Amino acid sequence: MRPLIDGHLDLAWNGASHDRELTLELAELNAAEEGMTDVGYRGKATVTFPEMRRGGIYLCLATFLARSGPKLQRKPSYLRTDVDYNTRIGSYAAAHAQWACYEYWQEIGEIRVLRSGAELEDHLRNQSAGAGQRQPIGVILSMEGADPITRPEQLDHWYNLGLRAIGPAHYGFSHYAGGTAVDGPLTSEGKELLKRMELLNMAMDVTHLCDRSMAEALDLFGGTVWASHHNCRALVPADRQLTDEQIKQLIARDAVIAAAADAWMLRPNWIIGKTLPGDLKITSIADHIDRVCQFAGNAKHSAIGSDLDGGFGTEQTPSDLKSIADLQQLDAILQSRGYSSDDIEDIFHRNWLRMFRRVLR
Repeated sequence: MRPLIDGHLDLAWNGASHDRELTLELAELNAAEEGMTDVGYRGKATVTFPEMRRGGIYLCLATFLARSGPKLQRKPSYLRTDVDYNTRIGSYAAAHAQWACYEYWQEIGEIRVLRSGAELEDHLRNQSAGAGQRQPIGVILSMEGADPITRPEQLDHWYNLGLRAIGPAHYGFSHYAGGTAVDGPLTSEGKELLKRMELLNMAMDVTHLCDRSMAEALDLFGGTVWASHHNCRALVPADRQLTDEQIKQLIARDAVIAAAADAWMLRPNWIIGKTLPGDLKITSIADHIDRVCQFAGNAKHSAIGSDLDGGFGTEQTPSDLKSIADLQQLDAILQSRGYSSDDIEDIFHRNWLRMFRRVLR
C-alpha cells in the first residue's frame, strides 16, 4: 500500500454540521445513521479516521466550510441550510465550531494540525519511525470559501489558528469572489485578501472560482497556487471543472491539480439525486489525472483531492468506491496505463508534499 495524501476533506463540517463521529469504524458510523433522513447521504459515508489509516492516508488538507455571501433575489439551488448563513457572524461562528472539532480530535490523538515546516518534517519522521503503528493523521487547514473571514484584516487570527490555504469562493458569490454556478470578478475585499495571503505565504486554492475570478486571482496573486479538488472540463463539461487553458496556466505556475471522486464531476450529464453510479468506476478518476499529466508531459502536477463525504456519499461515487481506502485502487490502474512507480509516488503524495513544504517553510 502506498502512502497517500488527500488534498480535500471536509472533516470538521461532517463533525459539526452532521454530528458524525469520525473516530468510529466506517461500518459503525453508517449503522449509527440508519433511519436518519435529514440528508440523502446518511448511512453512505466513506470517511472515518480508521478508514483513512486503512487507506494509507497519513496527511490531508482539511477544510473550514461556511458561506454567507450576498444572496441572489431568487434562491439558487445550491443554497443549503447546513452551509449557508444570512450573516457574516453566522459563517464566522460556524467555522469556529468546526475548529473546535479539529481541537478535540487533536486532543485525543486522532489528528495533528501542522502549522510549520518543522512540524511537517517531524510528522513525516514519526510516520516513518512508527510504521505499522497507529499514528495521528496530519492535517493542514484550508478554507473552502472565505466568508468566515469577516474582513481581510482578520486573516492573522485565522493564520494563528493554523489556516494555510484559502479558496476565495465556494458555490455562488462570496464576499470575495465569484464561485461555481455564477460569474463575476474579485471584489475589492477579495483583492485585499489575496495580497494579505501572499504576505503570509498562504496558498490560494483556485477550486470553485468562476472563470473570471480565477483569471483575475492568478494575475494578482504571486504565491503558491493549487487546485485541491478539480477535474477536467474537456472530459465532463461544467463550469465546476478546469478548462484545458486553465490547466496549462496552473502547470506553468508549478501548481498541483488534484482529481476529485464526486461522480457528477466524473460523468457527463449526471443529475444529482437521480443518476446512479451504475458502471462508473474509479478508472474515471484516473482519466482526469492522466489528462493533466499529458498536458504537463510528466506526473509532477497531478494528485488526489477526493472531496469524499463533501455533501454526498456512495450514492454519488464510482460504484467500486465504498470507502476512502478504495482510492488505493488507483495504484494498479495507473500502472496499467504505463505510469512508473516513481510517477505514482508523485501523484499519491510527493506532489502535495512539494506544495506543503513551500507553504509551511
